[in-house]
Amino acid sequence: MTPPQKTLEQTSPAACEILELISYNREHHDKYTGTSVEDILSKIQGDRINWINIDGLNNQDIIEKVQTFFCLHSLLIEDVLSDQRPKAEEFDDYLFFTLKMLYRIDGTGIDYEQISFVLGKNYLISFQEKEGDLFDGFRERIRLDQGRVRKKQADYLLYRLIDIIVENYYNVLDRIGDLIEEIEDTVYQNPSMRTFNRIQRLKKELIYLRKALFPLRDALSKIVKGESEFVHEENLRFYSDVYEHVIHLTDSLDTYKDLVSSLMDIHINAMNTKMNEVMKVLTVISTIFIPLTFIVGVYGMNFKFMPELDWKYGYFGVWGIMFLVVAGMISFFRYKKWF
Repeated sequence: MTPPQKTLEQTSPAACEILELISYNREHHDKYTGTSVEDILSKIQGDRINWINIDGLNNQDIIEKVQTFFCLHSLLIEDVLSDQRPKAEEFDDYLFFTLKMLYRIDGTGIDYEQISFVLGKNYLISFQEKEGDLFDGFRERIRLDQGRVRKKQADYLLYRLIDIIVENYYNVLDRIGDLIEEIEDTVYQNPSMRTFNRIQRLKKELIYLRKALFPLRDALSKIVKGESEFVHEENLRFYSDVYEHVIHLTDSLDTYKDLVSSLMDIHINAMNTKMNEVMKVLTVISTIFIPLTFIVGVYGMNFKFMPELDWKYGYFGVWGIMFLVVAGMISFFRYKKWF
């Protein structure tokens, strides 16, 4: 369905909003960027595929004008502006699809944003929370007419964008795998509360990834089963491929979750072992000083008749006895392999 044309008032959006339109077919390709939503929407052509991208969702005026132009449901706009779990929802004239776009993992924190798509007959709208995305290379491929996208409909464009997002999930998971290995080495070498906190943060990120991936699997499942009239049958196999990637990611995620849980147990055991070593050393020291304290206590008594007090070599003799006691106890402990 060609998007309905509406008369719009001229209003300039906030500087933080970025509007972009890529309009193409097999023969032509045009790209428009600007600060006026009216200028962008006026360049939409019914005989082309039109990709409208909105970076930044703070300007309510832009959202309302896009909503009016494409007759978008108010509940859909509410989902776009709020934090939503990935899902696919079909309306009368378009398909709504939302998911999380991950960029990288810095330390143990994942940089991400929500991205929402509205797929119509010859248009695709993408709503992004902030500037920048993963699609610059793909935009260039469209311009150069590389691949199939210029020969396909808007549903194929949606598939390619989702596929790019899902592929980057692998990079994030690979980084998590590297972090697990780094933390594991640290745990064996020098377990500490800082390492424990890193494990805890990583565990929370895995929980977030689980919340992002499992609903995405269900959303793609709806499309793969052919339940949407906005996805052509010939393109279902592409969505099925993305669906299989998500299944693989969820399996990998479960593996990493088990590894982090094991890492937590290893850290606790390592901390206990370290504490036991400290306690063992302190116990050995305390045990050694028990007889020495006894000897010193005996000769510290103020009795008048103590023969050793009048002995010329009594002081040195006591030191010699204490030295022999210490040496004997250390030899005994080493013989027992207590340290």
